[in-house]
Amino acid sequence: MKITVIAVGKIKEKYLKDALAEYSKRLSRYCKLEIIEVADEKTPDQASKAAEDLIRAKEGERILKHIRDDMYVITLEIEGKMLTSEEFADKIETLGVQGKSSIAFVIGGSIGLGKEVLKRSDFALSFSKMTFPHQLMRVVLLEQVYRGYRIMNGEPYHK
Repeated sequence: MKITVIAVGKIKEKYLKDALAEYSKRLSRYCKLEIIEVADEKTPDQASKAAEDLIRAKEGERILKHIRDDMYVITLEIEGKMLTSEEFADKIETLGVQGKSSIAFVIGGSIGLGKEVLKRSDFALSFSKMTFPHQLMRVVLLEQVYRGYRIMNGEPYHK
């Protein structure tokens, strides 16, 4: 299976880069992983709703350029469905059984995802009702994908 993470913005912090490298290495025995970073737009303080919509649309165009027709798209959204780690593992495994060989996880920028990206989403996933820095969400996502593969393979993982 191919897992693609499409995320808005660059990772600047070394500790996050190190964590991503570690989980990428761990995942290499289970799947083919690709991480795509798309440029973020500067969001001015006190931006109007129209300005934020425009920013999300611009970032969305960049995201959509990397989504192929054959990809199953999972967007990370606060209002998405929350799953346990076991349910998440089952979701990935079921997609594979159904012949979906390419899953794209999409992480938006600081003000979220645009309408066109949300329209293309096949499944909205939430990790929490809380808001997290989008750079940190990449690490959390990869850890959960790794945990999911450990669960699928009946391998030990920390509960």
